[in-house]
Amino acid sequence: MGIYEELKARGLIAQVTDEDEIRELINNGKAVFYIGFDPTADSLHVGHFMTLCLMKRLQEAGNKPIALIGGGTAMVGDPSGRTDMRQMMTEETIQHNCECFKKQMSRFIDFSEGKAIMVNNADWLNDLNYIEVLREVGAHFSVNRMLAAECYKQRMEKGLSFLEFNYMIMQSYDFYALFQKYGCNLQFGGDDQWSNMLGGTELIRRKLGKNACAMTITLLLNSEGNKMGKTQKGAVWLDADKTSPFEFYQYWRNVADADVLKCIRMLTFLPLEEIDKMASWEGAQLNQAKEILAFELTRMVHGEEEAQKAQAAAKALFSQGAAADMPCAELTEGELTDGKIDILTMLTVSGLVSSKSDARRAVTQGGVSVDGEKISDIHTEFSAEDLSGEGVVLKKGKKNFRKVVIK
Repeated sequence: MGIYEELKARGLIAQVTDEDEIRELINNGKAVFYIGFDPTADSLHVGHFMTLCLMKRLQEAGNKPIALIGGGTAMVGDPSGRTDMRQMMTEETIQHNCECFKKQMSRFIDFSEGKAIMVNNADWLNDLNYIEVLREVGAHFSVNRMLAAECYKQRMEKGLSFLEFNYMIMQSYDFYALFQKYGCNLQFGGDDQWSNMLGGTELIRRKLGKNACAMTITLLLNSEGNKMGKTQKGAVWLDADKTSPFEFYQYWRNVADADVLKCIRMLTFLPLEEIDKMASWEGAQLNQAKEILAFELTRMVHGEEEAQKAQAAAKALFSQGAAADMPCAELTEGELTDGKIDILTMLTVSGLVSSKSDARRAVTQGGVSVDGEKISDIHTEFSAEDLSGEGVVLKKGKKNFRKVVIK
């Protein structure tokens, strides 16, 4: 089985411009491919995870990745999937985010000599002459066709700015520039980028009379059709300071039963034969599959040691006592009253709820426990002695918890 056939078997391929040509390129290690990353934050998140895994798979098959950081396009903002306009960023912020990205990407991609490169499209976009762009690039784009593109439809309802309207042209120019500079013959991206990617292949054909290919990968959606990688607190980040290894592990440990095998197939590097055997798993075996998924992905992002710590901490949730590696809320003596703290205050200061009323509701509905014991009395108190040493495990619902200790 070639790498192209494996990608199809894992359900990763959505749309392609020329299947035979793309199969020939990547199965024979002839692809010089790029994927773009807009540096809109100082960390990559779960939405980028499948893209990074794809780059790793293709590089291991002998192909050469180009990680394109959108330092130039980030000055405009991608309207795809947006109902509002993206916030403008400074050049300093963009540069900082680019540096953070490369550090995280290096866990997946080998950037050693000749293996892969990272480039910033600000290097060519920032120096473009407006009149030249209009004449040499704009002449090859149909406004009618652009407005029909899916990436603009949502923004059209609220008003698409001329700034955003240029995004497709800029992304297309990226492919054109990479084709000339580095021999880039293939672009990958999320399925919501299809229109922008076709713009690039068409520009290369019109300007250079040569063929280039594009392929979109399946968006990571749950069984309800929503993008995965979001929690009540926001995105699930790859940066340990934003989303701890334990929280990252727990996110995948708690995916729905209907999504676990799809995630294992699309995101892990486990052999397909091994995954196929899991197709008949039910009940408790699905929990085992979730543990496999959570451990494999945490190991890829944070390393073997952190994955083992996260797994041990997760298992400790179902036994008495606290675990050293779960999220921790450190209290001070000043947050205690007469040496004690009540359950409602503890829930609030730990960050598990946003207000005392939310805390009261959680307790009265039976959703709060401490060290595995359900708390039903809103007046329950804990002393400084209770919280000393290893502290206690405070849990709200099935998925939210903190180790609470006194400093």
